[in-house]
Amino acid sequence: MQNNGKIIQLFTNILSNICTVLIFLDLIPLEKILPDPESSFKVLYHHVMPDVFLWNYHYHPEIELVFVFDGIGRRHVGNHVSYYENGDLVLIGSNLPHSGFGYGALGKHEELVIQFKRELVQEIAEFEAVTQLLRKAQYGVSFSDEVKKKLESDFREIKSLPPFEKYLCLLSILKKLALEADYQILNSTQYQKSDFAKDQNRILKIFQYVEKNYSNDIATQDVADLSSLTLPAFCNYFKKNLGVSFTDFLNEYRINQACIHLTEGQSVSNVAFLCGFNSLSYFSRTFKYFKNISPSEFQSKVFEKKERK
Repeated sequence: MQNNGKIIQLFTNILSNICTVLIFLDLIPLEKILPDPESSFKVLYHHVMPDVFLWNYHYHPEIELVFVFDGIGRRHVGNHVSYYENGDLVLIGSNLPHSGFGYGALGKHEELVIQFKRELVQEIAEFEAVTQLLRKAQYGVSFSDEVKKKLESDFREIKSLPPFEKYLCLLSILKKLALEADYQILNSTQYQKSDFAKDQNRILKIFQYVEKNYSNDIATQDVADLSSLTLPAFCNYFKKNLGVSFTDFLNEYRINQACIHLTEGQSVSNVAFLCGFNSLSYFSRTFKYFKNISPSEFQSKVFEKKERK
């Protein structure tokens, strides 16, 4: 594919917020996972500075359970991007693209990751609750701080257990999670194959335009013209393939760029205008819509965490 190199670089920069389904373009790398010795699944433990790994966006057939013990960082699962503040506990379904959770972390990043095949949990009556949980995992599931606290000891223990006991511990963790009601579904729709595979040049033009112009006024009509589509046809095309409107895509991209600027210590008003918002009040409302927190509160929490580190 002639444009693959350009598109990969572009998505590395631009899609740290919203992402399309690019598995089928071979643009999101498949991670090959080998189970631990004498085991049917893998347990990874990291306690490193964030710059040790690239934390790239990737996918794999295995279901993944991520436990971040503390700190702040970015949660990017499917099309969902948000920031965790006191560690994280996320269940990610088979072939659901995601980034490593150490991206944007402050100070040392400590996490435990469990990767296992769907067949590891049988679809029998005894596992009905767990089966339901794994179905939800196809959308990405983030559990609350309270649930994370309850299970921290299990995640600390599992990495040092022998294979058989490790397997029982995993089943126990999944059963406990299946009984919890305090969680958030991260994506409203399940990841699906995109028609973009037929139309790489059009995608490339759209995302290049957003990347270069997000700090300026962007009219949807201009992007429709760039795509050689009428305005209604462009809106339908974009919504069908990304699952969001172009306006929501642009706003979420801008808000995620704003998060980066805010972590660098720039003022809220300056960040708003840097990211293409002509109204500070509209920027604040849009920021809160996507992040469930105001820009000033987000910045305060980031620097509070930095001071603790």
